[in-house]
Amino acid sequence: MTELHTLTVHEAQTLIRQKKLSPLELVEACLRQIEQRETTINAFITVTAEQAIEEAKAAEALQMKSTANEMPPLLGIPFAAKDLYDTAGIRTTGGTSYRADDIPNADAEVVMRLKNAGMILLGKTNTHEIALGVTTVNPHYGATHNPHDTSRIAGGSSGGSAAALAAQMCPAALGTDTGGSIRIPASVCGVVGLKPTYGRISLRGIMPLSWNLDHAGPMTRSVLDAGLMLNVMAGYDADEPTTVNTPLQDYAEITETSLKGVRIALAEEGYMDFANPEVAAAVRQSASVFEDLGATVESVNFNWLTEAARANGLMTPADGAAYHHERMNATPEVYGEDVLRRLRMGAAYTSTEYARARRTQTEMKRRMARFFEKYDLLILPSTAVTAPPIEGPDAVEQAKLLTRFTAPFNLTGLPALSVPCGMDSQGLPIGLQIVGAEWQEKKVLGAGYTYEQATK
Repeated sequence: MTELHTLTVHEAQTLIRQKKLSPLELVEACLRQIEQRETTINAFITVTAEQAIEEAKAAEALQMKSTANEMPPLLGIPFAAKDLYDTAGIRTTGGTSYRADDIPNADAEVVMRLKNAGMILLGKTNTHEIALGVTTVNPHYGATHNPHDTSRIAGGSSGGSAAALAAQMCPAALGTDTGGSIRIPASVCGVVGLKPTYGRISLRGIMPLSWNLDHAGPMTRSVLDAGLMLNVMAGYDADEPTTVNTPLQDYAEITETSLKGVRIALAEEGYMDFANPEVAAAVRQSASVFEDLGATVESVNFNWLTEAARANGLMTPADGAAYHHERMNATPEVYGEDVLRRLRMGAAYTSTEYARARRTQTEMKRRMARFFEKYDLLILPSTAVTAPPIEGPDAVEQAKLLTRFTAPFNLTGLPALSVPCGMDSQGLPIGLQIVGAEWQEKKVLGAGYTYEQATK
């Protein structure tokens, strides 16, 4: 018999709608798993067990008196939220010390949408402090450990969400992504992470790092689950200035199909050299799988993406320094050493340097739009390496290494999905990144789903 805490969102949704699974049983199973694994993983800053059980009882009552069609789409399914998302009555720390006791009076827009869809919050996950880093080695709340090897990082900044998924503490979680902070931890923890198109999901009620680069997105254990989450999370929000009122699709309506006629570019020449040999080999093998599924795969020189990564790397700390300007000058001691160093680095950039980075952003958006006139999808590694040790190079150096393949798609705002594509010789997950044109989340998810089914 399948253990309840291992169920995917889709599996749990099916059983709940058939009244074969109680939301209370599912929530209790996840809470038991948190209790068993949390001391070694440290995925959560706050666990909301009592509230989750009460909400599960209410979901069970609704389940019993409703037909399948009457139930909210994700009734009774637990999720975890990165501790940047505001949660009414539950502290939201941002992973930093100065917000340790901050209790919002309203939910972030995305949290509200998930609750309205019937989902139940299990708690708030650990994050790299203020989301400015990719290790989730947090000086205030401790390091999150990779469930595949607890001596290694879980990635970041959404490291707690990825680790909670990999340790089967929850079937779904929320992340944010400014330079790769969904896709990096998804890659090194062996789960699925989607960064949608910039403007697809509301950022209202999420602690900012960069007003120009932040994305919110789902993290799950399967591609179909990411589509189910996106169905609820996506959509225009008139009160949030970055969202765009553009048509939505059913992102869970994806099937295993031939990719015949699909044109895929492999970012190999001038770019794959940055990946370690095992990562590069796994991604090239993935390209062969796509060819077997009917796609045409062409190696493309993508060395110009390095310029996009560099511009993103300048804008991120500069924007962060703008948001944190008053506090970092008045009380710098509230920040951890690595984050304060990056904030000061961001504040030191000149207006000329920043203007040039923004011009690079405009140029790269146009260049990628023209690229996707010829190709349907782009594939490349999610990260150049598998999970590094916690005891090793500092977070600033890790950021340079881990964001190289992800940051260009924050700069350009394009949808990008990380899916597991194998393990290295040490048993650590390798991530494949699938990128599409603006608003083409369904095409990206469809390719990811077909690849996932073909490589189980």
